[in-house]
Amino acid sequence: MDSVSRDAPRWYFGWNIVAAGALLTLLTVGMRMSIGPFFLPLAQDLGFSRSLLASIVAVGMLVYGLAMPVAAALIQRRGTPFVLLSGIAMVVVATIWTLFARDAVSFLLAFGVLLSVGLAFTGPVAVTPVISAWFEQRRGMALLFLSTGSMAGMAVMTPALSLLIHHFGWQVALASFAVAFTLLAVPMAVFVVRDDAPEHKDLPAGAARGPARVAPLGHLSVAAAMRTQVFMVVSLGLFTCGFSMNLLGTHGMPMLMDHGFDAGTSSLGIGLIGAVAIGGTMILGRLADRMARKHLLAAIYLVRGLGFFALIVVGTHFELYAAGVVGGLVWAGSIALSSAILADVYGVRLVGVLYGWSYVGHQVGGMISSWLGGWGFDRWGTHWPAFGTAGALLLAASGVVMLMLPGRGKQVPPGVAVPAQ
Repeated sequence: MDSVSRDAPRWYFGWNIVAAGALLTLLTVGMRMSIGPFFLPLAQDLGFSRSLLASIVAVGMLVYGLAMPVAAALIQRRGTPFVLLSGIAMVVVATIWTLFARDAVSFLLAFGVLLSVGLAFTGPVAVTPVISAWFEQRRGMALLFLSTGSMAGMAVMTPALSLLIHHFGWQVALASFAVAFTLLAVPMAVFVVRDDAPEHKDLPAGAARGPARVAPLGHLSVAAAMRTQVFMVVSLGLFTCGFSMNLLGTHGMPMLMDHGFDAGTSSLGIGLIGAVAIGGTMILGRLADRMARKHLLAAIYLVRGLGFFALIVVGTHFELYAAGVVGGLVWAGSIALSSAILADVYGVRLVGVLYGWSYVGHQVGGMISSWLGGWGFDRWGTHWPAFGTAGALLLAASGVVMLMLPGRGKQVPPGVAVPAQ
């Protein structure tokens, strides 16, 4: 009996951290990606033009990205719980400030800057390093399961916030988010997220430990790693990812409503992408540690690019939902696979800071697309310039990933990732 007890598989605590991280990501990324339901009500209530509000959202996207390497550096010095609790406090203060902001400058500082920093401190960059440290054999699966939070955020938050805004107004919707976020995030930061990963990580109970994965470029400094080809390709892909995801989150609902769909149908169409992506992520998670990561990443960018072209030409409810289902199958995974590649190539020591800096590119893309979506519509009366650009960039990113990344995330052929001279 004792022998059976010793050999029985035990629940690995790292999966608790993955679950907590997924829920945090649902709330933070879900809020960041659910600007669409707020967009028109905010513009009408505050008297902002689409271009002005899109510019404020664009600044917020950039601040969100720039705050991520700061969060990663603070995690190395003060630990993950400290950064999470600091971010929660900023979200609460920013929400209260936003509710009372009536002019463009105050709204920019509250909603565009402070809220973005708070969400960055509690977003994926805060939990990716700790999950990478807790997992070795199933790192790709763990990070992809973490990304289900992003998709669940789109599936849950967009329709939920749209419903709240419709019945109670944007102020109640934003305040409700802040209350729910605080009640859920504080216990996770205090009781679940731990930096002290065990020596044997995610090996099954009683299993013999084989040779540990060696990060080929784990010896580099951050500055040297950022000059390598792998980092540049991953960052370029994340730029494209940010351009497309934030464009859909900010202008997807207005675009569909401008094409004749009502608010409920538009929010359901966008939410459907996230709902389907949850199942898609579970499938990708099973494949992430069994095949070349770059093949999965390239496929995600390829199908997502085709989906953007499809989304802008849909004319019926069936076409909208069909585009949502197909796009949702591959909507998730690009960020998780990118962070897994960074961890494999550069090691756990560098993954947090490198992921933070690569995510700056993600948010630069989001900033540009958020602005382009509003400015392009005001200028030409159509969403084709922004959504067509997103589709083209995604197709290009698919080709670059296939041609320029190593065959497997953990392998670096000679010359592929040598620091630029």
